[in-house]
Amino acid sequence: MRWTRSFIPTLRDDPADAEATSHKLLVRAAFIRQLMAGSYSLLPLGVRVVNKVERVLREEMDRIGAQEFRLPAMHPGEIWQKSGRWDSVGEELFRLKDRSGADLCLAMTHEEIFAWLARELRSYKELPQTWYQVQHKYRDEPRPKSGLLRVREFVMKDSYSLGLDDAGLDHAFQQHFEAYRRIFERLGVETVAVEASSGMMGGSESVEFMVESDAGEDWVASCGACGYAGNVEKATSTLAAVEDGPGLDAPEKFATPDVRTIDDLARMDGGAPADRQIKTLVYRLGEELVLVLLRGDCTLSEQKLADITATPEPVAADEDEIRGLLNAGPGSLGGVGVSGVRILADEALEGRRDLATGANEDGFHVRGVDVARDIDVTGYVDLREVQDGEACPMCGGELRVRKTIEVGHIFKLGTTYSEKLGATVLDEDGKARPVVMGSYGIGVGRAVAAIVERWCDDSGIIWPVNVAPFEVVVTVLNPKDVDTMEAGERLYEALAGEGIDVVIDDRDERPGVKFKDAELVGIPYRATVGPKGLANGKVEIFRRRGAEKREVDVAKAADVLVQNVLEERR
Repeated sequence: MRWTRSFIPTLRDDPADAEATSHKLLVRAAFIRQLMAGSYSLLPLGVRVVNKVERVLREEMDRIGAQEFRLPAMHPGEIWQKSGRWDSVGEELFRLKDRSGADLCLAMTHEEIFAWLARELRSYKELPQTWYQVQHKYRDEPRPKSGLLRVREFVMKDSYSLGLDDAGLDHAFQQHFEAYRRIFERLGVETVAVEASSGMMGGSESVEFMVESDAGEDWVASCGACGYAGNVEKATSTLAAVEDGPGLDAPEKFATPDVRTIDDLARMDGGAPADRQIKTLVYRLGEELVLVLLRGDCTLSEQKLADITATPEPVAADEDEIRGLLNAGPGSLGGVGVSGVRILADEALEGRRDLATGANEDGFHVRGVDVARDIDVTGYVDLREVQDGEACPMCGGELRVRKTIEVGHIFKLGTTYSEKLGATVLDEDGKARPVVMGSYGIGVGRAVAAIVERWCDDSGIIWPVNVAPFEVVVTVLNPKDVDTMEAGERLYEALAGEGIDVVIDDRDERPGVKFKDAELVGIPYRATVGPKGLANGKVEIFRRRGAEKREVDVAKAADVLVQNVLEERR
């Protein structure tokens, strides 16, 4: 490949709307261009990187015996209606109608269609199976941003295991877990595997693979002592014990005319510190209004509430709904004396007494509350979001909460989809049994962005050899000089002949421009061929990672580069 014949429109300035480092660099280095919010064109360099990432995915899927499919991206709404997700997914699903008025949707995932195909399996003897594809997906993201990290159209490797029982699912899940470890190692990113919510996917268990990054939108709690890790939507922690006083014989109402928040009551004379207050929230779960109670210094995890109540999208009630239920506004709410309403309390409130909470009367609170005595709690459940510095639930060590990018997610679906869509096989006794499924995904574009977030510096991207658009660039300093150009051509041909992915920069540009472009694009090795070096029989080799330079004999340059590249390939 010659630079003069390539479309590599590098830019000197960051795009005005870019915040994430990967977004800035992938645009500047000519890998992507935005078509509209959440939709990007891959330029030739971007295609080369994506192809290499997909090659790694395919090799590791093939390694565990998976078979590749390619399914339609447009689905009949009827199948999604059968699974129940036509209504439960919400506005993220692109819906449309054909000219006859039939409901259609653009695939955001393919559980339904693989389960539909699994109906052709007849006997347990055909199991287990692992099927996969690398295919476009669509999600109507409300806030597409950060380049390839949050988009509306993307490519995903999604695979699906099909087995007869839970033991088979456990085996397939572990196979994918290990395959994902290998994939991300080959892509050059360090991941942490964390417990996660299964969300709209359903099923009994899921694990996310996360890359630490300030550009991420997910928060992960992890323990450096024992290795425990979980998405804050799922993670738990141990709170320090709080000693309660004897309390009062009955709750006592007191005036709080200027109190609107937990902090207001904590600052008020005669008030209560946050850990001695009950925070009362009202949420709408479908058509039902429920009270959610937490310790005053804790934060609700809406995803935990969704998972516990099997409600796809819990919604905080508005003030009219709250007043209609409790006759008071936010800031004066509590569960004392409330009946006929489901009340979910966080586990940290179980057994607590001598607490303060709203009196369900504007401008008043009550003190001396004994939760068991004074509040008709429907159930104690884990509702709070883990905070940095809290104790690990496994070993008591200190948890660290950090921002991450989700690059992979694996799910134990069980029979969620096979039962609804009729995917059954006959077992040894001739009895029909639903296929037990797992689902496993890696977003290709998001993986590319995560690599860039991890491997970059002030000069540009630093691609790992495995995914770089080119492994070596031969930079000819003066292409108009015949001897220099011929030497560059010989080195280029020698590298290409050894299977090295190489580009020759034969542009009539200043050396500084060529060097900056090569560093911005992130090519792992640069071989600089110039008249002065050739006069001494030398070629300069520059390694992008570490900015290491050295001179080698012209005759040995190709061998040195081949050896270096092969050592870094995985």
